[in-house]
Amino acid sequence: MKFKSLLVKVLMALALVAPVAASAQAPAAQAATVKAVNRKVVVNYVSGYSVKAWKNYKVKLGAANDTGISFKHGTTLTVVGEVKYKKRTWYKIADNEWILASYTLSHKAWAKKAAAAKKAAAKAAKKAAAAKKVSKSKQTKQNKVVALAKAQVGKPYVWGATGPYSFDCSGLTSYVYSRALGKYITRTTYTQVHQGKTVAVSTATLKKGDLLFWGSKSSPYHVGIYVGGGKFVHAATPSQGVIKQSLSYYFWPSTAKRLI
Repeated sequence: MKFKSLLVKVLMALALVAPVAASAQAPAAQAATVKAVNRKVVVNYVSGYSVKAWKNYKVKLGAANDTGISFKHGTTLTVVGEVKYKKRTWYKIADNEWILASYTLSHKAWAKKAAAAKKAAAKAAKKAAAAKKVSKSKQTKQNKVVALAKAQVGKPYVWGATGPYSFDCSGLTSYVYSRALGKYITRTTYTQVHQGKTVAVSTATLKKGDLLFWGSKSSPYHVGIYVGGGKFVHAATPSQGVIKQSLSYYFWPSTAKRLI
């Protein structure tokens, strides 16, 4: 019985020691292996900036590991070695010159990106040209409205008159838009105020040709045409006739509408 008890104790002791011994004999973790390659890549970073080359991919990045060499965005490089270290892929460019693979693209991917950028630039240029054309067309229309409005200055105010020899306020605006642009904008202030796009009544935002209204925003009693430079033309009163006048906070419009 004593012999059996002793044998059990020995076997238990061996069982405890065995895993430790096996662990001690386990091979060390396999070191990162540099794979020889020969391929072209393009530095893909930020236009106008560069990517640094480091002396050793294993050493912490910093001044001690800085080669002093950098490659600008778009530079083509020849990769002679490749290694994956701590979940990041590094490219060997030359002896003691390493860059992160994540800052590069293959030639094919670079060409695809360049083609997409060229297409986007062409689209943007086309859009800008169209906007410029529209803007020029609007300016031409605005200038026509302003020129005709100014040409009426000095003519008499007559209630209900729509020109060409005399006007009331809405008669002047409807006449100018009709003759300058062939655009019908109805006859009265009550209906004209509901046309076009509402814009802020500010010299910073108003554009030539905008209609200015006084009184209620839904049923104004007066209208004029903004001609730029903080001034407007309107058929004012029977005693004043059609005049050009500066905007004043004592007689500030309640709303403005853009029809061009």
